[in-house]
Amino acid sequence: MTAIDRRTFMRSAAAAGLGLSASTRALTAQSDLPQRQDILRVGFVGVGHQGASHVQNFLGIEGVEIRAICDIVPAKVERMQQLVVDAGRARPASYARGPEDYRRMCEAEDLDLVFTSTPWDLHAPVCVAAMRAGKHAATEVPMAVTLDECWQLVETAEQTGRQCVMMENCCYDRTEMMILNMVRAGLFGELLHAECGYLHDLRVHKLTDFYEQRWRIAHSIRRNGDLYPTHGLGPVAQWLNVNRGNRFEYLVSMASNGRGLNTWAAEHIGPDSDEARQHYALGDVVSTLIRTVSGQTILVTHDTNSPRPYSRNILLQGTRGLARKYPAEQIHIEGRSPAHQWQPLTDYRAEFEHPLWSALEERSRGAGHGGMDYIEDYRLAHCLLSGEPLDMDVYDGAAWTAIAELSERSISGRSQSVDVPDFTRGKWRNREPLGIVT
Repeated sequence: MTAIDRRTFMRSAAAAGLGLSASTRALTAQSDLPQRQDILRVGFVGVGHQGASHVQNFLGIEGVEIRAICDIVPAKVERMQQLVVDAGRARPASYARGPEDYRRMCEAEDLDLVFTSTPWDLHAPVCVAAMRAGKHAATEVPMAVTLDECWQLVETAEQTGRQCVMMENCCYDRTEMMILNMVRAGLFGELLHAECGYLHDLRVHKLTDFYEQRWRIAHSIRRNGDLYPTHGLGPVAQWLNVNRGNRFEYLVSMASNGRGLNTWAAEHIGPDSDEARQHYALGDVVSTLIRTVSGQTILVTHDTNSPRPYSRNILLQGTRGLARKYPAEQIHIEGRSPAHQWQPLTDYRAEFEHPLWSALEERSRGAGHGGMDYIEDYRLAHCLLSGEPLDMDVYDGAAWTAIAELSERSISGRSQSVDVPDFTRGKWRNREPLGIVT
C-alpha cells in the first residue's frame, strides 16, 4: 500500500471497529451551521502584505470587532492597532512576543474567529490552536503544507465542531463567479475538462527581502511540485462540484528543468552570489493532470520562476461550448456564438453576472485584487454572523491544498499515478453543490 492507502485503511478500520466513533459524531457537528450571533470578534495572526489587507476589509464589514493583532514584528502590530483606532474602534490587544505568541492569543482572548496570514508553515498550526481554543479558523492559502496537516485540520474541525476555512479569494473573482452562474444555468452542457493554474513571475519576490526572512524561497529550494495550486483549482472545483457530488480521484504530475531562479540571480545579484549558486528543487513549469470520479479532467499549471505576464490559465469545456479567461475573456456556445468563432465573455454579463458582484461591486471597489478580497471576507463574516453555510469549508481547503504534496509524490515517482484522499470519508456523495448565493 502507499502511505495514503495505509492511512485511509487505518482510519476506516478504526471507524468500523468503534461504531459511532468520536470522529463520526464530530463529522456531523462539522456539517452543522455556525451559530447565529450579533458580533463577530476577530483576532489576526500575521499582518504583513495580505494580512493588513484583510484587517482593512474587516473594518468595513458591519458586525465585526477586531479584538487582537499578532505578528512577530511589533511595528506591524502597532500599525494595525492604529488603523483600527483611526477607524473609531477600540484598540486591539497586542501579541508580539515571538513566533508562537498566537497560542497565547488563542487561549487568552474572547474571540469567535482567528484569521491567519502568516508564512505557509504556520497556517495549519495556527488554525489547530484556534479550533482547540474554541474559535473558528480562517487561513490564507494554502491551508497546509503537508497531507498530514490537511488531515489534522479536518479531524480537529470534526472533533471541536469549529469551522475551518481556507480563504481562496479567486473563487470570488468576477469572471470565475460569472462562469459558476453559467454552469449552474446549464449553459456549457455536461462539463468535460478544465484548465487552470498559477503562472506568476515571482523571481524578484523570492530572491529579495519582499517576504519576511525570505520564507518563500525555502519551499523552492527543497520541494518540486505544484506548490500553489488553489488559486486556479478552487473555482474549478466549485464548478465541478468537488466534495459535493464529485471528488478528485487521482493525478499525475511532471516538472520541467529549473532554470529561472539561477538565471535571474546571476543577472541581478551576481554570478557568484549564494542565490545564483543555490540548487533549487522546483521545476520552472509543473503540470498536473487530475481526473475526477465523474470523469472530468483538470490540467493545473504552476510557473513562478519564468519571465511572463500573470495568468491563471482559466478554461472550462463542456459538451455545448467553452469559456476562457486568459489571455482574453472569451466564450463559444454552440447555437449562440458564430460558428468556429470566439465571442467576448462580457457579451454574457447582463444575463449571467453573479448576484454577489451585482450587490457588492461598489462596496468592494478599491479592495485588494480587484475587489474579490473584500467579497471573500464579507461572505465569511456574513455566514458566521447569520448562521449560514460557508461557501468553502475544511474539506474543500484540504482537497485543494493536498494537490501540492500529491504532485510532489507523483514527480518523485517518475510521474506515477497518485490517489487523492477523500477527506469527507464518503460524505461527498450527499453534500449539496454550492448554489448561487445572493
